[in-house]
Amino acid sequence: MEILLQQIINGLVLGSMYALIALGYTMVYGIINLINFAHGEVLMVGALTSWTIIGLMKESMPGTPGWLILIIALIIACIVAATLNFVIEKVAYRPLRNSPKLAPLITAIGMSILLQTLAMIIWKPTNKAYPNLLSTTPIEVGGAVISPTQVMILSVTAFSLVVLMWLVNYTKLGRAMRATAENPRVAALMGIRPDMVISATFIIGAVLAAIAGVMYASNYGIAQHAMGFLPGLKAFTAAVFGGIGNLAGAVVGGILLGLIEAIGSGYIGSITGGVLGSNYSDIFAFIVLIVMLTLRPSGLLGERVADRA
Repeated sequence: MEILLQQIINGLVLGSMYALIALGYTMVYGIINLINFAHGEVLMVGALTSWTIIGLMKESMPGTPGWLILIIALIIACIVAATLNFVIEKVAYRPLRNSPKLAPLITAIGMSILLQTLAMIIWKPTNKAYPNLLSTTPIEVGGAVISPTQVMILSVTAFSLVVLMWLVNYTKLGRAMRATAENPRVAALMGIRPDMVISATFIIGAVLAAIAGVMYASNYGIAQHAMGFLPGLKAFTAAVFGGIGNLAGAVVGGILLGLIEAIGSGYIGSITGGVLGSNYSDIFAFIVLIVMLTLRPSGLLGERVADRA
């Protein structure tokens, strides 16, 4: 039971990060029917930016509490990621908005490779040790342990999700986003500026990705130029698993995928008689995707993609 509880805790931590990233995919898809495959690289830029800020602050402001350094680095990472995603949408996607669907898809893949290359040039192609700025004393929960960093990840994720749901459901911007997703031309006739709403959606998605990037680097203690590819791909799987275009589905899909991956990695050795080890845990995400697309292509909670009139 202790092993199972430990894997559930690990799965919730991992799933919460997948959920944050998946929300960026599903928000953009829900409004303009585009899969932004550069979203994982936005996560990477956020993580590496925070790593740079942490290093600069530790050198120039010794004695500053670790939690304060982390908060400042997180805020700056969110600003940089939001600016980057705003530029990506304006330069790479907006000119292709009325093009065949394949064109923006190829552009997104190209942008992903471009961002990885630029990050490799700026930060060098080496693994960076991401400092642990919080206490390392583990907290025991029913025989399992959870670190203060993991508690922070769960808390920040829960807070971010509450803020996002409030923003989407109870603000003017949220109503404008829902109207634009329903029909951008009719929304424009009602006084809404679809271009502004779409840019805001990219910015919100980038902030969530940057938060996930900082959390991801803090949890695993490493950052590098290719770190966003696999989490981004798994988060896309989570978005499809829950129902692409469905915000609640992205959250449910992310958490369930994290739990499946963590629990599966804990028992994969015994299941396969020792043939496969925990380092094969990545296969679970894609097995889930294949099964879900076969049995329920619209995802667990169904897609929420409006028909374009």
